[in-house]
Order: sequence, then structure tokens, then C-alpha cells
Amino acid sequence: MQIQHNISLLPHNTFGIDVTANIIASYNSEEDLANAVKTCFHALAKPLLHIGEGSNLLFTKDFPGTVLLSKIVYVEKLSQSGRQVIVRAGSGMNMDDFIAHAISKGWYGLENLSKIPGQVGASAVQNIGAYGVEVGNCIHAVNCISLSDGSNKTFTHDECEFSYRHSIFKSREYKGKYAITSVDYCLNMDFNPNLDYAGIRQQISSAGIDAQHISAKELREIIIQIRDSKLPDPKVLGNAGSFFMNPIVDRLTFERLTTTYPNIPKYELSDNLVKIPAAWLIEQSGWKGRSHGRAAVHHIQPLVLVNTGGATGNEICELSDMVRDSVFAKFGISIKPEVNFI
Repeated sequence: MQIQHNISLLPHNTFGIDVTANIIASYNSEEDLANAVKTCFHALAKPLLHIGEGSNLLFTKDFPGTVLLSKIVYVEKLSQSGRQVIVRAGSGMNMDDFIAHAISKGWYGLENLSKIPGQVGASAVQNIGAYGVEVGNCIHAVNCISLSDGSNKTFTHDECEFSYRHSIFKSREYKGKYAITSVDYCLNMDFNPNLDYAGIRQQISSAGIDAQHISAKELREIIIQIRDSKLPDPKVLGNAGSFFMNPIVDRLTFERLTTTYPNIPKYELSDNLVKIPAAWLIEQSGWKGRSHGRAAVHHIQPLVLVNTGGATGNEICELSDMVRDSVFAKFGISIKPEVNFI
């Protein structure tokens, strides 16, 4: 395990917040981490914070403890049953690189998650999702090391308790207790594209592609084009992608809103639950393109808060609170941050 002291976290968060960690400790294998937990973890500053590429974090101040970084990068086919495969990926692997690799091998199911920033391990924690697909639906198991005693622990799909942008690893009971070292995915060898979400078919048509015969590689490229057209590049404009989760309301609440806002968009979840796009709520509340100090709501995609240059984490927090207050005042709906405040 490599240990560094008083290191800037600027390269480790996509918001571009320049804060310092007391210690950064990186490991290259399960054995490396397990041995470190058993022999030297008592000497590391607490608390412990395990991060990937920092694409879903907002640092509000210097971190007094130890930041853990996984450098475990590999892909391994574990088994095949019929037309399904179980594939293991190291937690430190870039998720988009893994998706590209899976497609090249003829393993399908993750195409709609293309170009979501972050690592494999973080994808399981956050249950990342986009364009009608959630990664939890493809996860077979999550392999971890206990940060208390260095033992191995595997969580099955059901034990992970995946729901919208949530897993057991975000719960109070388990948060910070385990480090994910690899994730097992159940993928298909037959390509069944998911095209019925957020203008995918329109983009396919504009590209001159026959939707009936689209390939996984072509769908991946379409998804990337859509994301690039809507979301700012963190290397150019600091951000963490979608800052807020889309609120889910009951049918009665939604029908009440339609009496005032008949064109309010929605995604049907069940007979009694409706998801409302947070971006629409934010735009209707007048925040699209507005700024607060050096933080701003993106001028194209209001679901994204951005660092226009030198913003502090607190400035972005204040902007988040202002946006949330406005949405609640106008619609009576609470929108919650998807980003983790540190």
C-alpha cells in the first residue's frame, strides 16, 4: 500500500475543489488492502473515506482523515450459463472503459451507461443509472474487504438492496465499513437494446441508423453523443454530473400538480408512483444558467451544478440549497442531492 501525506484532492474530484487530505492510501490488490488493514490501519488518520474518481463528491473543507484509492484494474470472465456470462471487474477500473471492453467481447446490458464518469466500485455504491438502465440490474455480486478486520465479504445482488441511486453501501449501517475490491456483472451474449428513453430513437434516426438493426457499439456511440450534447466536460467545467435526483411522487400529488402545470413531464414507475425530472422543476423555478458566486446552474442542463472557476465547496452547497428552496416553494416537492457532501 502506498501512503502519502498532506496531498491535494484536486486531481481526485471532478468538481475541481482544491482541498487537502491528511493521508491518501492506495492499494493494488485485495491482498494488499487486507494485509494493510490487519497490520497498519491503526496508524492511519481517521475517518476513512473510500473514493473512486471523485465524480460524485463535493468536498467542503480539507479532509482530516485517510482517503483510500483502489488501483485494482482487471476484467475476468468467471462463468457462462446459456447466453449469460458472469464477468468480474476490478473496483479501480474506469466504468466506461469496462463498458467498452464488455461490448468488444460481446457482453451486453450496460450500453446505456456509457460515459458516466467514475469507477466500477463506485458504480455499485451509487447504483448509477441513465437512459432507462440502472447498473444494479446487471450486478450479480459485490466483493469487499472489511475495513475493521481485513476479512473478505461478498454481497449478493439481493443483499445490496439496490434502488434508485441507492445501495446498502450508502446506508448508515454499512457506509465506510467495507471497501469494494471488485464487482461481478451478469451480462447477456444476445444484444437487446434499450431505446425507449429520452430521445434515443430520435438521435438514432438523425444518425441515419436503422433502429431495428443497431449494434451495441452504435448504441454506445449514440449515448455518448447525447451525453456530450447535454453535459459539460468536467475537465473543462468542474461538475459532478447530475447533482440532484429526480423526485418520485405519488399519483395524487402528480395529478394535483397537473391542474396548474398540465405539461409537467413524467416517467411512470407504477400505478401509484411517478418520477418527475428534476431538471424541469429547476428550470421552471428560474435557475437555469443562474450563478451564485463562482458556482452556477448549467445553462444547458439545469440538473448540473458547475464550478465556473475557483468555487469552494461551500459556494456550491449554498447554490444547492437555494435551488432546492425555490423548487419546494413553487411545487411543494423536495429534490435531494445525488452528490455526497464531504
